[in-house]
Amino acid sequence: MARLAVNVDHVATVRQARGIDEPDPVLAAGLAELAGAEGIICHLREDRRHINDRDLRLLRETIKTRLNMEMAAVDEVVDIALTVRPDLVTLVPEKREELTTEGGLDVKANPDHYEKAVKRLKDKGIQVSFFIDPDPDQVKTSAQCGADIIEIHTGHYAESRSDSEAASRFGRIATAVEAAEDLHLKISAGHGLNYINVKRFRALPQIEEYSIGHSIVARAVLVGFERAVREMIELVKDF
Repeated sequence: MARLAVNVDHVATVRQARGIDEPDPVLAAGLAELAGAEGIICHLREDRRHINDRDLRLLRETIKTRLNMEMAAVDEVVDIALTVRPDLVTLVPEKREELTTEGGLDVKANPDHYEKAVKRLKDKGIQVSFFIDPDPDQVKTSAQCGADIIEIHTGHYAESRSDSEAASRFGRIATAVEAAEDLHLKISAGHGLNYINVKRFRALPQIEEYSIGHSIVARAVLVGFERAVREMIELVKDF
């Protein structure tokens, strides 16, 4: 049975739009757990555009499941992770001008850099995941760098404009899943998944966890946060 981990960055984005203190992503995380989510995700960006240091600290202190801290592999944020000690760190690419993460981490471009970051984190008992495009070579390099988990970037699949395009892009995801399974990596998936396009993933029972945020927050505006989380759990729990 697959797990759902809820990304609360998008709650923080709504808060930052007004520059005030609500809605609070920490409270949203508690509601997600009450609804049955088995993990909470937050991305501490270098520019602190949504999640901030206060959020991260309080999430570490209050959540009861598992905290997944998304971050760039830069010394400042690695140092913060080593202090806060999330259960899991997911290394992601980060560009100042992007609205949201636009693709997977290019591990092959600088494997030595990522291997050093992984070693620092794992020496403190923190699991490490790499957020990568569905490319078997990226999967292999992630394993060589010491990743425990790979999270497959599903954004391009989610942006598909036709069923044939979606099927083709899903095929690439399936190939990456097979490569990860052969290397005995744990497998997650996320980015752009919603209540409709996630259904195709029933075909990939190897994926243990789904990282979903924006579509849950968008639905929560209409039906409430706990209900939105429960509805997504119902979709993924039988995968």
